[in-house]
Amino acid sequence: MHPDFLTITEDGRLMLKKAVADGVETVWDRYQAQLPQCGFCELGLSCRNCVMGPCRIDPFGEGPQRGICGADVDIIVARNLGRMIASGSASHSDHGRDLVEVLRSVADGKAPGYGISDEEKLIRVAKELGIRIDGLDVSEVARRVSEVLEEDFGTKKREVSFVTRVPKARRELWEKLNITPRGIDREVVEMMHRTHMGVDNDWVNLLLHGLRTALADGWGGSMIATEVSDILFGVPKPIQSEVSLGVLKESHVNIILHGHNPLVSEMIVQASQDPDIVAMAKEVGASGINLAGLCCTGNEVLMRRGIPMAGNHLMTELTIATGAVEMVVVDYQCIMPSLATVANCYHTKMISTSNKAKFPGMVHREFRPDNAKELAREIVKEAVENFKNRIPGKVFIPIRPVKVFTGFSVEAILEALGGSLDPLVDAIKSGAIKGAVGVVGCNNPKIKHDFGHVNLTKELIKNDILVVDTGCAAVAHGKAGLKQLEAANLAGEGLRKICQALSIPPVLHVGSCVDNVRILVLAAALANHIGVDISMLPLAAAAPEWYSEKAVSIACYAVASGIFTVLGVTPPVLGSKNIVKLLTEDIERIVGARFAIEPDPQKAARLIIDHIRARREALGLS
Repeated sequence: MHPDFLTITEDGRLMLKKAVADGVETVWDRYQAQLPQCGFCELGLSCRNCVMGPCRIDPFGEGPQRGICGADVDIIVARNLGRMIASGSASHSDHGRDLVEVLRSVADGKAPGYGISDEEKLIRVAKELGIRIDGLDVSEVARRVSEVLEEDFGTKKREVSFVTRVPKARRELWEKLNITPRGIDREVVEMMHRTHMGVDNDWVNLLLHGLRTALADGWGGSMIATEVSDILFGVPKPIQSEVSLGVLKESHVNIILHGHNPLVSEMIVQASQDPDIVAMAKEVGASGINLAGLCCTGNEVLMRRGIPMAGNHLMTELTIATGAVEMVVVDYQCIMPSLATVANCYHTKMISTSNKAKFPGMVHREFRPDNAKELAREIVKEAVENFKNRIPGKVFIPIRPVKVFTGFSVEAILEALGGSLDPLVDAIKSGAIKGAVGVVGCNNPKIKHDFGHVNLTKELIKNDILVVDTGCAAVAHGKAGLKQLEAANLAGEGLRKICQALSIPPVLHVGSCVDNVRILVLAAALANHIGVDISMLPLAAAAPEWYSEKAVSIACYAVASGIFTVLGVTPPVLGSKNIVKLLTEDIERIVGARFAIEPDPQKAARLIIDHIRARREALGLS
């Protein structure tokens, strides 16, 4: 298929042509080879939870209407969706656990190279957790914070710690529905238990626990990950950087940081700045060492360090195909097993670093808190040595980089507002800002690369709706120029004036995909400030190109928190009319928000605009 049909990005189109010329298979090739995809699986009507099966239900009613155990379409679809939520929640929450363990190691003096970058945030979080800090040094405060957060993963507590941030009305609703998240691991394990054959066969009950599991991620594991990352590596502040494959430098040693956890990337950043290693790079003929990010590890170092971003999920193979990458260092999540095969066509070295994530064809160099600093130095030196093996005839850096303005943590947004939410509330009341939308999520080869993200967001800002973004969506918006101050000219008159007054773009980058919780924190703070529930605010969320089980968890905790959420890719639920009706209609009467499915970004924007208008009217706003 012609590249113009696969991606809206210039660097993507050019690199797809090069990949064909180089004989490199990409994710789009493998997607085409899989067509037609299994219809039973797409509808959620297949079950392999036990070995009496696998079973499938005939969607036309002509074949089997129950699995071997007797499960009908509603039970099978609910089980499958529940397991997707559990996997997504486990992935983000385990990321949070890794960071808490490093915080504990820092407190114990067993993590050379790591430290407390933001003592003020550490103290603030400690006080919020009810820890008495009088007379304690920083290490002891860090130890006690880690101990409290470690307990959030178990079963000792009645609720996860950060539930205290949730507006009172929302907490009361969760209590009434019995979906207040208790322990992160507890909810995930219970979902796996419930979906075992012969346990929970009430599809409504299953889906309610799915919401509880997702909330354990949003207000538990992911929130822990974001808060502890800020403590260890610093709270992001507005910073200029660049995005696209143009950030690679032909004259430099190029190292790509890929995955989702900043524990490895932060050490690589430190090592790459070591004067002795930079001198080594010059000795082998390079002008220096250039780091660039992919996916959410890239977002982490972009937000905090200004490290440029090479691309998002569907650009990972094409980044290697530039022939200019000496090394790709990965941690976990969203890393295609195909990458080492692509790297074999060039000189690129592939390094995996987590004991949870090994990949075929990659050299495994396991990072731990006690060895990370020294191991990072060794790996960067190996990348420098590999510069000599670059094949000049295979190098092609397709475009120049695009400028981006990033680093909008909750703290940074509040600082831009003068330390109070009042200016934001006033702007919403006046209609200068009609509302806000979190446009988040992955890329999916089922949707033209970056098309959903960019076109939805352009339509929203044109209608005076502020957009905050994370993950792969943030990269798409960056490459489209929507994170520059000049992008305010694409916004409606009200939003444009606000952006120009505050010197911010109309699309604010709040971080990696775990950092979607920054949007939750801001929404809860706004609701508490006004004295309403989150569901009453003129807010929405959208994931136009999602693919991951993590995105299922994110969408579910958004809706369970009261935020209307539009998905551009249909989840595997269409096999059950009852579940579709519950998720897109009835659930609004239960939790105050619902899902909508709309792949067309213009139509999705209209759904969101209509929702925001309705919420404004309900609040008595023009």
